[in-house]
Amino acid sequence: MRTYDDSFSGQKIYPGKGKLYVRGDSKIFRFQNGKSESLFLQRKNPRRIAWTVLYRRQHKKGISEEVAKKRTRRAVKHQRAIVGASLDVIKERRSQRPEARAAARQQAIKDAKEKKAATESRKKAEKAKNAAAGKGTGQRIQSKQGAKGSAPKVAAKSR
Repeated sequence: MRTYDDSFSGQKIYPGKGKLYVRGDSKIFRFQNGKSESLFLQRKNPRRIAWTVLYRRQHKKGISEEVAKKRTRRAVKHQRAIVGASLDVIKERRSQRPEARAAARQQAIKDAKEKKAATESRKKAEKAKNAAAGKGTGQRIQSKQGAKGSAPKVAAKSR
């Protein structure tokens, strides 16, 4: 059995009941009774009329006994070991005093800077050695296109 929904109230319309209203733009509206048709034609908002399905849905009426309130899951924080450190190491670091951690951080920064300076000086020495060794050749490196013997570019001539 085919039923329709009331365009205003949202209630079911059974066969042989209700009215059909066709607007000027050919949109079809179905009404269960004259009451919902009248309120629709008065341009009343069904969300503000207490007996309509839209109002009852919006104000959560008549669903309390069917559906219990949903429980939200709370995220529980867990401590886990990460790739570089085990859980014991992480706990030990966390329990250290902030001054000790700051001192360790400063020491690590200092070591990193020294290491970087050493590599820089090594690179400079290597570069200087290479420059001294390659000074005697004096040949310019030619590009691949130049080596192929491509034709030189011709300047544009005025007509």
